[in-house]
Amino acid sequence: MKALIYKGPGQKSWDEVPDPTIREPTDVIVKMDATTICRTDLHIFKGDVPEVEIGRVLGHEGIGEATEIGDGVTRLAVGDRVIPSCVSSCGRCSNCRQGSYSHCLDPEGLAGIGWIFGYMIDGTQTDYVWVPFAEDSVYKVPEGMTDAEGILLSDILPTGFEIGVRYGQVSPGDLVAVIGSGPVGLSAVMTSELAGRSTDGCLGICSRASGRQHGAMRPALEPRRPLTAGGWGPSRRRGSRREPHHHRGPP
Repeated sequence: MKALIYKGPGQKSWDEVPDPTIREPTDVIVKMDATTICRTDLHIFKGDVPEVEIGRVLGHEGIGEATEIGDGVTRLAVGDRVIPSCVSSCGRCSNCRQGSYSHCLDPEGLAGIGWIFGYMIDGTQTDYVWVPFAEDSVYKVPEGMTDAEGILLSDILPTGFEIGVRYGQVSPGDLVAVIGSGPVGLSAVMTSELAGRSTDGCLGICSRASGRQHGAMRPALEPRRPLTAGGWGPSRRRGSRREPHHHRGPP
């Protein structure tokens, strides 16, 4: 099969690699139908994540079809359309039981680290991927959902919601400004509605590459309705969004 291989800082290649196999009863093999990249992949490519070994298959996002199922997997079947989560969890250790899945203590990749795809084990930018802890780390695609929609659920949309909306403490009635209007920022804009943000507007701001050192910013999204002459108002709390560092802490 083909895979995108990390060859060292600034170097990559699209190579033939052996097909993955079932190693534990809780594993599945997923044939990847679509994948994408994360800023974390770019950090790895630049050499900013030295733990990543040369020869590692990159990627931790995607959607595909289960083609092999371990004997211990009961909730999935061959042929299921599935989304491997970017954070793997055994579901049994003390951290997983407390809901700290990104600090799973199972040593499958690295004890205490839930993000292992494209980091501690081979990732999703390939034809087939080995997925451990299938029943806690793989999700069936809802009927009628397209690949383009489902792929957002493996990392992008949940990150916008958790890091942007939940960590930003967005509350009912808040007017929200999202700094950075890439896919994660746009996901924060959308999911902020779940927290009851004001329907007066949500402003997305995207930095110009040429103006960053001068602090130049421009609006990327128009408010849903015009803001009042009073502007944002002194009592409004603004939600914020920051980039997650999956290899340093929780998502």
